[in-house]
Amino acid sequence: MIPASAVDCSRSVLTTACRSTAGWVIISLSLMLAPLAFAENLSIKEVASGVYVHQGVHEDLDDGYHGDISNIGFIIGSKGVAVIDTGGSYQLGSELRQAIAAVTKLPVLYVINTHIHPDHIFGNAAFLNDKAAFIGHSKLGNAMTLRQEAYMRQGNNLLKQAFAGSEIVKPSITVDTSQVIDLGNRTLVLTAYPSAHTNTDLTVFDEQTGTLWTGDLLFIDRTPSIDGDIKGWLATINKLKQLPGVNIAIPGHGPATTSFITALDNEYRYLDLLLNDVRASIKKGGTMEQAMQSAAGQERDKWLLFNSVNRRNVNLIYPVLEWE
Repeated sequence: MIPASAVDCSRSVLTTACRSTAGWVIISLSLMLAPLAFAENLSIKEVASGVYVHQGVHEDLDDGYHGDISNIGFIIGSKGVAVIDTGGSYQLGSELRQAIAAVTKLPVLYVINTHIHPDHIFGNAAFLNDKAAFIGHSKLGNAMTLRQEAYMRQGNNLLKQAFAGSEIVKPSITVDTSQVIDLGNRTLVLTAYPSAHTNTDLTVFDEQTGTLWTGDLLFIDRTPSIDGDIKGWLATINKLKQLPGVNIAIPGHGPATTSFITALDNEYRYLDLLLNDVRASIKKGGTMEQAMQSAAGQERDKWLLFNSVNRRNVNLIYPVLEWE
């Protein structure tokens, strides 16, 4: 550990020369702090200088879902704020907006959605009055159109009155491969990926602190959930492992981590075992139900919500792998 007294750098802007030392001191200290309640109902934690995260709880959609299961948050530059995902309802998005206002009076310039899933996008409407630019993967707008009716119905059924005001807000700026946005003395690198967790996955990298928002390309503690291409996801994990300068990763679900490669390895191990076990079951002539009961069973005690999520994963990939 480098003593804080040995670092002669500004906390608000880290220069290239001092980023690696000051960044690690800030990150190490912030991860030890308890979450700070900047809004009445929403706890926010500063995990790196100017980077704030609200960690969602581990609830399944079919049991006790309250719309607050994903990690959402924001990054502050000298000119304004970028929001990274907005939660599963207008109500949660509004609480996030209040939390931002309690930290800074700077305007919200961007609202970035890391992918299509409803627990990440339905708070968007709470930021319409900010006149912010909404950003997402180049395929996100079409995915929103295709899923809008089903997602609205699901939200109303699960959340009832707590879903009031929620709506689909499509991106006004889309990312095909990569794009850089400037918050004022702070640049964010947005990277779009081929089909992996979904076909709309986008990461956000804060160059100043080395903080990577992975969206649901990374799960920690909670069983990874597939809605795209498992083989593509495995390939994407290998790409993520090659990224330089990542000091801290913020997954779509689970705690922020400074052990980025270990977290990716854990996720890869589960997905690779699941893929191989389902392939083996198909080769032996096993049914989908049999695969649901046995595939990736060695991972059962390593992940939360394993039984329900793993069954859904098998249900999605089994028919695809039958045609390999």
